[in-house]
Amino acid sequence: MSFNTLIKYNLSFTAASLRPELARIVAECYLEVGDWDLARARILSSNALQCRSAGSAVRLERELRQRLETLTLGQITLLAQATAEDRAAIAWLAACKHILFAHEFATEVLRDKIIAHDPVLRHSDYEAYVESKGLSHPELAQLTPSSKIKIRQVLMRMLTEAGLLAKGGSLGMIQRPTLSPVVMRVVTADSPSWLAAFLVPDVETPSR
Repeated sequence: MSFNTLIKYNLSFTAASLRPELARIVAECYLEVGDWDLARARILSSNALQCRSAGSAVRLERELRQRLETLTLGQITLLAQATAEDRAAIAWLAACKHILFAHEFATEVLRDKIIAHDPVLRHSDYEAYVESKGLSHPELAQLTPSSKIKIRQVLMRMLTEAGLLAKGGSLGMIQRPTLSPVVMRVVTADSPSWLAAFLVPDVETPSR
């Protein structure tokens, strides 16, 4: 998928990793009321996400909702009703749609390494990615050292929850997740180019 490199990276996503089970709760609530504002109010008033403080509930709900708002109705419905594996896949899709930084890391680093038969994700791979993106995204250079560490930690957790990263190596072993037919259907109906986020090479991407 072609993105405008002038789009500023959203780097405030650390309020939540993938959290597919909590994303399911948000999706279910939205489908029940049919309105994001109403869903937000219901989730916060009932503490549906089981947060220990009102502030953390607000931050968590906002982050998950903003990701899910990028999904099609079919994708939201699947997230609410599917198996754990399919929920994780759609939660990852939502993250990629909302977090360009994560999407580009998956498609430009992980997918390229898998294609090159180099499945070990190293710290140097991540640092090289951040450095290369810093040329067009000065907001990366403005991060504090602690924020840089937190962003990397949350991104790696997302990749693990999505099944793209397993234990081993430096940061982990890259693996291509197996997508169910129903996930393939709702992703390609939106745009086949989103399959790159699941490390599907271009030669295997169906045309519209």
